[in-house]
Amino acid sequence: MRLTGTQVAAIVAGGAIFALVFGARQSLALFVGNINSATGLGLAAVSLAFAWAQLMWGVTQPLAGALADKFGAARVIAAGAVLVCIGTLVTPYARSTPMLILAVGVVAAGGAGMAGLGVLMSAVAHRLPVERRGLASGLVNAGGSFGQFAVVPAAQALAGAVGWIGAVSGLALVALAAAPLAWLLRGKPAAAPAGGSGTLSAALAAAGRDRNYLMLGAGFFVCGFHVAFIGVHLPGVVASCMLPAEVGAWSLSMVGLFNILGSFAAGWAIGRWRMKSVLAGLYASRAIAVIVFLAMPKTATTVLVFSAVIGFTYLATVPPTIGLVGKLHGLRYLATLFGVIMLVHQVGGFVGAWLGGRVFEATGSYDWVWYVDIVLATGAAIIHLPIREAHPAPRPVAA
Repeated sequence: MRLTGTQVAAIVAGGAIFALVFGARQSLALFVGNINSATGLGLAAVSLAFAWAQLMWGVTQPLAGALADKFGAARVIAAGAVLVCIGTLVTPYARSTPMLILAVGVVAAGGAGMAGLGVLMSAVAHRLPVERRGLASGLVNAGGSFGQFAVVPAAQALAGAVGWIGAVSGLALVALAAAPLAWLLRGKPAAAPAGGSGTLSAALAAAGRDRNYLMLGAGFFVCGFHVAFIGVHLPGVVASCMLPAEVGAWSLSMVGLFNILGSFAAGWAIGRWRMKSVLAGLYASRAIAVIVFLAMPKTATTVLVFSAVIGFTYLATVPPTIGLVGKLHGLRYLATLFGVIMLVHQVGGFVGAWLGGRVFEATGSYDWVWYVDIVLATGAAIIHLPIREAHPAPRPVAA
């Protein structure tokens, strides 16, 4: 089925919004060291603020999803972009742990949750036929990866030209640019349920009783742990290997670049294989990648290759996860139900971001966090296998 201009515009808008907001949000990790030096609070306190950001991003998403399911996505997304801008602008001027948590961990992160994947993908899915939703979710997801690839090195270059505070202000403007794009996703979702329970409370109760949904959430907790640790501490890992700061910036950029490919591949794969099988493969590949990285000498080439491999799986878990939520419980309350899954994801993110700073301060190394990550990724690969999911419907054969 050929897509209409309105449907194409919705996909492009969803990807562009996620690119701007996610790119700005991920780039802030480049300045963890600068924030630590400016505040004198210590790496553990700064990591705590970034950990709260992971948690708040998750807390906001089911609430934002419920608002979007009721009133439409455009207003929620636009308000979120404005909050990301405000929180990012204030961050360089925070001089205490509570203020830093408020700026990074509440205002900016809460806004990012309002313009997050649950709201964006639900808004796009409501406008598309079933057979196009998997690929569209991959395209929207790839937007965030492209944002990370493009914005991170730009922020690093801007910091060299105007200083880190000027670069952070530039990131705030990047996030604000997402607000007018939300107009392309205006309109309320259809009132009739698209499969699943008829009311939001009934849909939440049904999901809470569904062991498949609970196992999916457990796996996504691991995804959050992994993504937050990488996103916040990869530049620190590079620095601990005595490599230049530019390698840290390019490693984050490589994660974003290769996740574009991973997102496309995941969107394509879930139309051909069981989504749970795709997820199990992605988590297993993360564990293998970390094991190999720990065994290799830490050169710039090793770091960049590792970043590329990790990038391929980084957010590629999102299309099959949101696809499974929709498959299990329908589209009517998809933004809310996936928002709950994202909350679990961000609880894992809180642990990953916070634990990275604590372990490094205690041991002078990130090795023990990597060991935990290997165990969790292996467990996530295993826990998806019992999920009950039908095979994808066979594709029609042309005459």
